[in-house]
Amino acid sequence: MSRHAIAAALGGLLLIAPQTLSAHVTLETQQAEPNGSYKAVLRVGHGCEGKPTIAIRVQIPEGVIAVKPMPKPGWQLEVVKDKYERPYDYFGSELTEGVRQIAWSGGELPDDFYDEFVFVGRLADFETGTVLHFPTVQDCAGGVHRWIEIPAPRSGSGRARGAGAAAGDCQGRRRRLRPAAEDGEPSSGRPGAR
Repeated sequence: MSRHAIAAALGGLLLIAPQTLSAHVTLETQQAEPNGSYKAVLRVGHGCEGKPTIAIRVQIPEGVIAVKPMPKPGWQLEVVKDKYERPYDYFGSELTEGVRQIAWSGGELPDDFYDEFVFVGRLADFETGTVLHFPTVQDCAGGVHRWIEIPAPRSGSGRARGAGAAAGDCQGRRRRLRPAAEDGEPSSGRPGAR
């Protein structure tokens, strides 16, 4: 089974890719404005083969800046900060580094329940048709699902770069957001490790 990561397609609108609909973790909001704020809600619908979810890790693509995760009662929150590939203007200040990975761990979400993991950030200037990928790993008691594979871009669908984001100039158009897929796991899968 192909496991595609959470991704965002930029241009016209940002939408969740059809292949991500079978994923265990999906993005609630599928559209966003370039050069605007974005609230990402990672929806966890079930665990792994009946086992509870015990950690969620998400990699933040290049061009998603000033990221702030929401703490969850009963879960530990860790972030990995690193340098951006280039400086970004953030309300008149230059940002050169920020959150590149978020991990919620230490809690337990039973397979029979649903929950959400949230962060906010700002989307930079993206070219029409760009797709952003948010590779996500769901750890369960006794198993793991890696929603980290980044599909090759389709003709006319923009460019994919590095960890799954193509940046450029989007000129006020909406973007589509979705998960990624299975061979670009966020760093080693553990916050702070490379």
